[in-house]
Formats: sequence, structure tokens, C-alpha cells
Amino acid sequence: MLVAGVDEAGRGCIIGPLVVAGVAVSDEKLCDVAALGVKDSKLLTSKKRDVLFQEIIKIVHDFKIVKVPPHEIDKAVNCQIPLHKLNRLEAKTMAQVIEYLSPKEVYVDAADILEKRFATHISEYLTVKPKIISRHKADQLYPIVSAASIIAKVERDKEIELLKKEFGDLGSGYLHDKKTQTFIVEWLKTHEDYPSFVRKSWKPAKKALSEHGSTQQKLFYSNLL
Repeated sequence: MLVAGVDEAGRGCIIGPLVVAGVAVSDEKLCDVAALGVKDSKLLTSKKRDVLFQEIIKIVHDFKIVKVPPHEIDKAVNCQIPLHKLNRLEAKTMAQVIEYLSPKEVYVDAADILEKRFATHISEYLTVKPKIISRHKADQLYPIVSAASIIAKVERDKEIELLKKEFGDLGSGYLHDKKTQTFIVEWLKTHEDYPSFVRKSWKPAKKALSEHGSTQQKLFYSNLL
């Protein structure tokens, strides 16, 4: 029986894609995944994640990665239909991963405040019908989800590194990162709009774009700090 885990990386970023990853293993290999020492990717160093990534893909039956670009995220965030915003986009993307892996049972990190509702939204996009276990902090509870978390984080970090090579050091892409804050402000000093890799729907991005000139940086930072 195939068992899968699905998680994301980059949900809260202002720069770069949302990356959703899933891994599937036969149930008798679940212990092998746990034995690797996998855990929530945020609790691991970049070097450790890279090492575990290679070990994970050797063990799993299959894996799937889907990268959601900022313009799709912006469309979801700006949607006026109730319950069809970012959580629904994430559910739809997780369904895409699950559909590919076609497991009998899947564990997912719930994005919705209501765990069961998130599972229901995922199931709406599926033709396969696995048992869906939707839990908050699933990447800390289930090693199979931890493994997916690592895959997603490594892939997102690769995307950020590619952007850095082209546009300079823009930090991690998270709002709390001073380098990311500075990049956004400096970009707006010489451009009328954001590049395609910035999520324009994020409130701090809207605030910064609404102001030009000497007050721009002050407004942006006061909203973030």
C-alpha cells in the first residue's frame, strides 16, 4: 500500500513561488523514512536538508513537486469568492500532487484553520480517492510529511538562488528578512511596478507601491516592523 505525505514551502513569502511537494512510499518503508531523522524542514540547516533530500528520493517510491508562481497566488488572494483564496489554491495544488502519486492514504499539512474542511477541499479536485489525514503541524507529527517538507524547502531555496544570480541578494523572500525588505524598497526607487517574482497582493507590497518618493521606504518599513 502506498502512503504519501504532502507539504509546502514559501506560503508566507513575498518573493518567489509557493512550492508544494509530495512523497509516496510503500507502508513497510515508512520506518525507513523516519530512520533518516527527517523533521520539519524549518528545524534543519540548509546543508542538512540537502543531504536528506538525496536520501529521501532514494527511499521513496515516487515524488512530485509543483511550483505555484506569484501571479497565481495573487489571483487567489484577490478572489472575491468566499473560501476560494490562498487556502483553496493550496488544496488544489496538493490535490495535483496526490493525483500524480495515487496513494491509498495521504497525510497533509492543513493550511485551513479547519483541518477537515481542508481535506474536503482537496478531495473535491481528486479523481483518486485516498484516505486523507489533514492535520496542523503535520510536518512535525508524521515523518512522511517531514520528508515532503524537506523536498519542498530545498526546491524553493533553489528558486531563490536562481533569482539571486540574476537580481542580486534579495534575501530569503520572507517579510521578516531585512535583505528582502531592502530589495523591495530599492526596486521601487527605480521601477514603477514589481517584477514577476514578487507577490503584489501582499499587503506590505501594496503599501509600498502606493507611495513613491521620500516617504516610500518609511511607509514600507513601518508596516513590516
